[in-house]
Amino acid sequence: MEKKIEEALKLYNEKEYQKALDIFSSILETTEDNAEIYNNIATCYLQLGDLEKAEKNYLKAQSLNPKIPQVYVNLADIYFKQNDIDSGIQLISQGIYEIPDNMVLRHYLARFYMEDARLDLAIDELYKILDEQPDNYDAYYDLAKVNFELGNYDVAIENFENVLNYKDNEWVHFYLGEAYEANNEIDKAMSNYLKAIALKSDFIPPYKKVAILFLARGDYEDAIEYFEDYLTMEISDEEKEKISALVERIKKTHVEK
Repeated sequence: MEKKIEEALKLYNEKEYQKALDIFSSILETTEDNAEIYNNIATCYLQLGDLEKAEKNYLKAQSLNPKIPQVYVNLADIYFKQNDIDSGIQLISQGIYEIPDNMVLRHYLARFYMEDARLDLAIDELYKILDEQPDNYDAYYDLAKVNFELGNYDVAIENFENVLNYKDNEWVHFYLGEAYEANNEIDKAMSNYLKAIALKSDFIPPYKKVAILFLARGDYEDAIEYFEDYLTMEISDEEKEKISALVERIKKTHVEK
């Protein structure tokens, strides 16, 4: 059996999912039910796009051994794809009951709660994660996003700043900029939008944001510069038309003599 499993795993890693599936299935014909094999079969079906059979085999694996974390993770991903939030919450809650020290499962539960707009419950789970893993920047990120949605901008800012202690990323700077802007800290908002652009010059979202802020404080040439950069990017024709008209108005009203 071990040789067959090695062969199947090799085929899986080579993306020969149907061949790997055939071998894993043949193993079950000559051995007792095995949770790991059902998990592997389910994962092959997942890669082949058959979510129904993937779910069926993950549930079989779970019934045989309810303490395999990856089974819960893989099945949770299916429920996310299907937007089946209730099944996801029920599944992951059971997983946490079976494997209470697994913080990955707790993070999945927090994200299901976020999808279901049960933000207070999501916050509770995220703080439980940070109690055990104070360096978990993904938990800080989600905590920042939840608090932003709730209008707790100071807390959102604090947690986005925590993320930057571990990971410098254009999206984090962009969201931090939005939080500072919502908190009426405009200079810090602009600084983070510009940092996002510096990290990735073809990152579209901050160009319009920073241009509008330059315009609001009367820095018309800087506003024009960033609006014109924005116009070179992949935005809709309707958006290009609106921004082009705005740039022309700025030039005529505030720049041209």
